Amino acid sequence: MFPRRRTIVLLAAALLLLAPWPRFPAPTAARQSAGLPALFTKRDVMIPMRDGVRLHTEIYTPRHPSAPLPFLITRTPYGLGDGPQGYSRLLDMYRAMFPDGGYLFVFQDIRGRYGSEGRFEMNRPPCEPPRSGCIDEGTDTYDTISWLLENVPGNNGRAGMLGISYGGWLTAMALLHPHPALKAASEQASPADMFLGDDFHHNGAFRLSYGFEYAAMMETGKENYLFPFDRYDTFAWYLRLGPLSNVDRLYLHGRVPTWEDFAHHPNYDSFWQRQAVWPYFERLTLTVPNLNVAGWWDQEDFWGPIRIYEASQLHDVHHDNYLVVGPWNHGGWARGSGSHLGPIQFGSPTSEYFRRKIQAAWFAFWLKGKGRLPLSKALTFQTGTNRWIDDSAWPPVRGIVHQKLYFRSGARLAFAPPEGTGPGAFDTYLSDPAHPVPYRHRPVEETYGPGSHWYTWLVEDQRFVYERPDTVAWETPVLPHDVTVSGDIVAHLYAATSGSDSDWVVKLIDVFPEQYPDELHQLQSLEAEAASKPQSAAGQQERALLERMPMSGYQLMIADEIFRGRFRKSYGHPEPIVPNRVTRYAIDLHTNNHTFLKGHRIMVQVQSTWFPLYDRNPQKFVPNIFEAKPADYQKAVQRIYRSRRYPSSIDLPVAAAESPARQ
Repeated sequence: MFPRRRTIVLLAAALLLLAPWPRFPAPTAARQSAGLPALFTKRDVMIPMRDGVRLHTEIYTPRHPSAPLPFLITRTPYGLGDGPQGYSRLLDMYRAMFPDGGYLFVFQDIRGRYGSEGRFEMNRPPCEPPRSGCIDEGTDTYDTISWLLENVPGNNGRAGMLGISYGGWLTAMALLHPHPALKAASEQASPADMFLGDDFHHNGAFRLSYGFEYAAMMETGKENYLFPFDRYDTFAWYLRLGPLSNVDRLYLHGRVPTWEDFAHHPNYDSFWQRQAVWPYFERLTLTVPNLNVAGWWDQEDFWGPIRIYEASQLHDVHHDNYLVVGPWNHGGWARGSGSHLGPIQFGSPTSEYFRRKIQAAWFAFWLKGKGRLPLSKALTFQTGTNRWIDDSAWPPVRGIVHQKLYFRSGARLAFAPPEGTGPGAFDTYLSDPAHPVPYRHRPVEETYGPGSHWYTWLVEDQRFVYERPDTVAWETPVLPHDVTVSGDIVAHLYAATSGSDSDWVVKLIDVFPEQYPDELHQLQSLEAEAASKPQSAAGQQERALLERMPMSGYQLMIADEIFRGRFRKSYGHPEPIVPNRVTRYAIDLHTNNHTFLKGHRIMVQVQSTWFPLYDRNPQKFVPNIFEAKPADYQKAVQRIYRSRRYPSSIDLPVAAAESPARQ
């Protein structure tokens, strides 16, 4: 299929794609897991499903259990890693669950992947309503639990299930028509809608590099492969690729089903709607307690777990729906300490805290009857102040006032509405598809290749695009007090384009002080120490310190999103934009819990390309962008309005005590 193929060994060094297995560095994992065979027996089996297909399954049983144990099941499309790696995986994922006697740990390849039989189908739609002869991931889970109960001795008749990303989606599928023995679940970073907000599209904008590389990896065979790019900087490769139609013509040749689905379903039609998880949960009354888990800087699936939680709230009559959100990237809660993400420090080991105090306690409570619930309803980590907040509801409703932060003249943001009404009350930039704005620092390594910065791009310093001619920005003065934002954030953009289609990217940013307090203290100490030294030596030391001050003036994205203008009225029936007509766009920047600290500033950036994560909008309306021609890609003059008549703004849910209206 491709000029050459490279097998991913253990999913390419801590590959995070839809939550593959999190890992320690190999020597550490091997050393720490060496003693596990003395604690667990490992059994490989092929479990038959109702249609005769057999699924490869590994079962780890404690050698000396003190009582009958529940099952804890994880299903995956990414391979189990037979041999010693199996014990490493057990250690990586569940070490925090060993102290209270452990579980009967079960890992399973889903059908059509690695050691399992059958045909793989990406995000196989559920059988709704259930019917004879129909199989889905939920029926496979049901049949697996039935087999385990009958064939694995020493079980207590209860089962729990958890997984991250694709594994989280598999967990969600098991909740639609659960086995009676399934008593607890944790859906973690599950996609909920592949067109509206998760892996493959956001608000209809196609996630090019992610979608292309993932489809090629998953559907080359039963195991995973990396596409062989001939350039290290994939930004250049994707730009040279040209229109999306060249993907199939030059590389895939109709052999990757998911890419064919992308190309043949450019709108929100029945194909995407049937795959979407959240409508099923809107109709569902949960009968299994579910812990939804998300990360504020999840680069793959933040929308999904939040949307599943929200949908489940509609009929949560048994109080079975819970939420945890921490300061993590995709799957970051399952590995490492979580004390920082990139250069952003959180002041405590947040991931370790989750694994020990929340996840382990959650399953012990429901499956073993031990302890108590570790949260009221929604536990979120408030960044900025760096503290955990346990709320009885999310988004919080008490103590919150909604404040609009308006775009103003002179690149200013203010909580007071604009006064200007004239035709010049706008800011403008030129968007050129031939020179798109990078979504992260170049070089843009292949998404899951060695050394890729994909995992932390959401916390990259946005100064690398600030003041580009195709990006506009507004910011507040230095904040005289803390401003805490807790809840749902929405951008209201009044914009016009000279084209007939356009993308709008909005970023809410925390701008750190130009001399960050901790670093300023270090600098002052150095200056005092250097006072008695020759000026040249002091200057060299000062310059060396300044080079180690990455947080001074740092522009940290707190919330962000893209919106494809053709879908402003309907995701299923796109329409051209009327050129040069002011149009209002409400862009969901999602939920958050963050404090903009005193001395910081709040910034908003707007642009129209975010490449190559998102494909380039031609900026000329065509029925299907996957069929666009080179001549369709055109420059466009973009205008963002900020007048009394067209008051572009960000709607912020602000803690009442910190509301600017009350200052």
